[in-house]
Amino acid sequence: MLSEPMTLYKLMNLYMLKQVNFPLTNSQLSDFFLDHEYTTYFTLQQALNELLEAGLVRVESIHNTSRYEITKEGEDTLSFFGKKISPAIIEDMDQYLKENRFRLRNEVGMVSDFYKSTNQDYIVHCEVREGKNPLISFDLSVPDKEQAELMCSNWENKSQEIYSFVMRTLMSN
Repeated sequence: MLSEPMTLYKLMNLYMLKQVNFPLTNSQLSDFFLDHEYTTYFTLQQALNELLEAGLVRVESIHNTSRYEITKEGEDTLSFFGKKISPAIIEDMDQYLKENRFRLRNEVGMVSDFYKSTNQDYIVHCEVREGKNPLISFDLSVPDKEQAELMCSNWENKSQEIYSFVMRTLMSN
């Protein structure tokens, strides 16, 4: 085991991101570290920021959510130093990912965001992803911010229904 806790937290983040084929949100990573009482929220944020600065992870921010993915450099670092994570900690991480994989993937698979266009209306972007690949993706123009926010908040609950409708409609004669 490592004597430097911050190095261990960084390796643990790299390990978790390597074990999944989709990004993990800041909230998902925090849930694991805080539920298992490995560290505090602020120490975890410091570890993630240092991983970002070193180019070992990349982050995508969508609608106030940060989604982290491991980079090639992060994978290389993990292959060199990953053996320094104790088997008990690896077991905790593997168990967490096994028990929560479906929920974690679904949470990051639904993407919605909006921005103000040059025409002064709002463009709502909605997407369902399987891993890094979009299954359905579209942009809609709406006249005001309230409608854009409502559509983004409804996307998670309505996306399956919309996806099914689009597939049925496009596949019918």
